[in-house]
Amino acid sequence: MEKEIILESNTLITSKTDLKGNIIYANSDFLKYAGYQMNEILYQPHSIVRHHDMPKTVFKCLWNYIQEGKEIFAFVKNKTKFNDYYWVFANVTASFDQKGKIINYYSVRRKPKKEAIGIIKEVYKTLLKAEQNGGIKAGIEELVNIVNSYKMSYNQLILELQA
Repeated sequence: MEKEIILESNTLITSKTDLKGNIIYANSDFLKYAGYQMNEILYQPHSIVRHHDMPKTVFKCLWNYIQEGKEIFAFVKNKTKFNDYYWVFANVTASFDQKGKIINYYSVRRKPKKEAIGIIKEVYKTLLKAEQNGGIKAGIEELVNIVNSYKMSYNQLILELQA
């Protein structure tokens, strides 16, 4: 049975990936919560910590944003090496070279607001159902509808939930 691990309030999980999403850096908080040693995750896909409850829609949107060089925020349920899980409030950005070309992606994760997770769980259930019925396209349409219902942008909504 999966058990939830709650992040300590001073936790700052950071990682960096190459352009394909392979881990090229992870800090000690990443290793602590994910349950891995550095040699187990270095150059592995960041999806090694992706929990099956996470809608593909969220990661599709995340990749679309960062590949365009835009910053994105998200609530993410991650799994540990031992199949437990922990929620994070993530901020993901692209890193650029001196010519403005994206060279990698950097993510910082903090403890999410408990009230936000209650809301996000329901949103993610809705997105998963949409994906099951109509694929990722349906998931994205559903996410757009949800965000539009709040009359703000995706990032504004996520930041508002964490505020």
